[in-house]
Amino acid sequence: MLGLAPGMWSASLDLRLPGNTASQLCTNTGVSLDHLSGMTLSHALPKRILLPLRSSGRRDRSTWLQFCSRCLAEDPHPYFRRRWRLASRVACSRHGCRLRDRCPFCRSRIAVFDQGKLVPQHYCVRCWYDLRRASIVAISPGAKWFDGCIDDIFRSEALSSSPPGRALVRRLQSIPRLAGSFPESVLTNLSTAARTRCVERLTRHLSDWLMNEEDVDDGVRQSLIPAADSHSSLVELLVAALAPKRGRPSTAMNGRRPTLDPAKLFKAHIETLDMRSLSSTGIGQ
Repeated sequence: MLGLAPGMWSASLDLRLPGNTASQLCTNTGVSLDHLSGMTLSHALPKRILLPLRSSGRRDRSTWLQFCSRCLAEDPHPYFRRRWRLASRVACSRHGCRLRDRCPFCRSRIAVFDQGKLVPQHYCVRCWYDLRRASIVAISPGAKWFDGCIDDIFRSEALSSSPPGRALVRRLQSIPRLAGSFPESVLTNLSTAARTRCVERLTRHLSDWLMNEEDVDDGVRQSLIPAADSHSSLVELLVAALAPKRGRPSTAMNGRRPTLDPAKLFKAHIETLDMRSLSSTGIGQ
């Protein structure tokens, strides 16, 4: 319908919408060019951790799209969120469940570009299962907190292009090796289920510390994350925490589980907020 050749071109349109395609969509839908441009992926999102569009059918391999069935069910017109394309995202911040990247009925990847006829994109193109009906998958409190923390950090456009932000992206890619679950892989190559296992293993002590899952909400976490220009110390702490320890056997070799220290993580948040508060009141200048 768009005059494009067959193939997996959807991911390219997400990143760079060609002018002629945008004009055709504008003419036939009535949606303005500015609005269409706003529906493509933000340049602030770190491209190195975008999930790739692959043709592999292996269960532990990454797929292009993730989704939350509850979000799709609540949408007047179901759509896939841009931030679901990030490999660092494994949880839905609204509903607190793990994201999915495959049809729960036939286990096929979500391939809306491969449909033979124009149908709503929340249907599996292989078996026509309605993805809004998919069951909810639980995720540990620690993994959910870490997922939200990383997402809040990457919401800053300034951070994604900064040296601490680029270092954090590199460390996130190495999470499978750090967790010892998939030592030969990187984060963007793994399925949502596999990435979740890595993050849950990495944040095991965070889950122990955040015992009451109902107390961990977005408001509390976001109140601890300061503005982009003042939380580089937090990012640097995360970078250091996700760095492999030199001179020690890897986790895969010694069998011990790596953990993030929750006390140090929250201490970094609070200290950064304290410094910001002192600066704003003129104290300590």
